[in-house]
Amino acid sequence: MATFSTHIIKSFKHDGHLHRMWVENALVPESLHHESHKAESMMILINSQTKIIEADGKEWVSRIPGVSFFIPKQWFNVVALLEESGVRYYCNVASPPYLSGNVITYIDYDLDVIRMPGGAVHVVDQDEYEQHKLMYHYSAIVEGKVKQGLNDLLSRIQLDQAPFCDELVHYYYREWEKWKG
Repeated sequence: MATFSTHIIKSFKHDGHLHRMWVENALVPESLHHESHKAESMMILINSQTKIIEADGKEWVSRIPGVSFFIPKQWFNVVALLEESGVRYYCNVASPPYLSGNVITYIDYDLDVIRMPGGAVHVVDQDEYEQHKLMYHYSAIVEGKVKQGLNDLLSRIQLDQAPFCDELVHYYYREWEKWKG
């Protein structure tokens, strides 16, 4: 049986300060990856009731299981939340992931895209992006990468491309449950 390993996910802001940290995430072994995910060398992690630490030190525990997808070189990441009403995809426009040991880090650029279980798509936190763009002095290069990341993400959603597949999200979660239990 394939072995899951524990990883930490750390999200930072552009100036380098910690934004949020998910303490316990299970990395899905590559042997269990769907071909479409292998083709892009995705890192897939699962968490359920993990401790989350905010920048101000506040701690809380996630109530909704999540399957996270990080794709090398892509300026976004995707968290599939397994809710009673279906899978809700919460997507962060962010720098590409960086893996060091058992820690995955990225810079969060505020813009988020939410795909609801019924298929409705919402781009949120645009005002926060505009504020931080001025506050952190994003370069033209960063602005271009963020816009491209948003466009690439919206295109994948529209075309139902990986990782937007409820079946595979449930498959990974079931495999993790089998392994741990």
